[in-house]
Amino acid sequence: MATKAEKTMLQWRNVGSGSHVLATPGELLNTGLVVGRDRALVVDTGCGPRQGAQILAAVRQLTELPLIVVNTHAHYDHFFGNAVFAADGATEFWAHENAAKDMAAHAEVQRPLVSKLEPEMAAGVGENTALVLPTAVVGEQPVLVDLGGFSATLFHLGLGHTDGDLLVGTPTALFAGDLVEHGAYPAFEDSYPAQWAQTLRQISALRHRYEFLVPGHGEPVDDDFVHTMATTMSTAVRQAQEATREMPDDATKAIPVLPYGPVQSRWFITRLKETSSRPN
Repeated sequence: MATKAEKTMLQWRNVGSGSHVLATPGELLNTGLVVGRDRALVVDTGCGPRQGAQILAAVRQLTELPLIVVNTHAHYDHFFGNAVFAADGATEFWAHENAAKDMAAHAEVQRPLVSKLEPEMAAGVGENTALVLPTAVVGEQPVLVDLGGFSATLFHLGLGHTDGDLLVGTPTALFAGDLVEHGAYPAFEDSYPAQWAQTLRQISALRHRYEFLVPGHGEPVDDDFVHTMATTMSTAVRQAQEATREMPDDATKAIPVLPYGPVQSRWFITRLKETSSRPN
């Protein structure tokens, strides 16, 4: 488990009006904290009990209020730390309805992915290694979570990094999860590339509502960054589709022209073909 020194080394960045962001080591996850008068909301809990304990310790440096948890999607680094927060007394865990279904169906098979960072979590043995799944879900309509004095808005804009990406809006900040990625290529393994570009444009359309835009990993970004990410993805979709028409038996020949790394490009092409009939 995390040592006392490890638990206290993380630093919060203020993103206005009771909102904060914490970058954690390992997966370089951005965890959000939104502090109201009566309750506080935590956005994403890390990849297991070690990272979860670091995040909780940092949260408790800022507030002793009861906690609500939001998981932005169903990938291990965003919800495997839930048990730490349940042990601290949290009972309200939010996710999009599609993410909640995915967690219930596939969380166990994600355990091996954390074997280096969280060996206890990978083995499912030890304190706070149980999989704590969402207890409340968001559908197509936004949900307001009253924190006392103001509310956080939980909402879904469409298909993208997954089919269950949840955004969290506060009076000053938008926590976008892995719909927005800074400092690394987007991850396409569970994605909907064509629709993702459109969802990014919807995020860009919210530019006047939020002062800060926090990605799932990396530094806070601005509207230009999101717009460029959307344009790049749209261009990649067009390039891959053209390559598929020209070389239907070997679309991987499009990899050198795509604006992503080789691994990401292979997943991009695979998922574009698998999801080509999915509506926006």
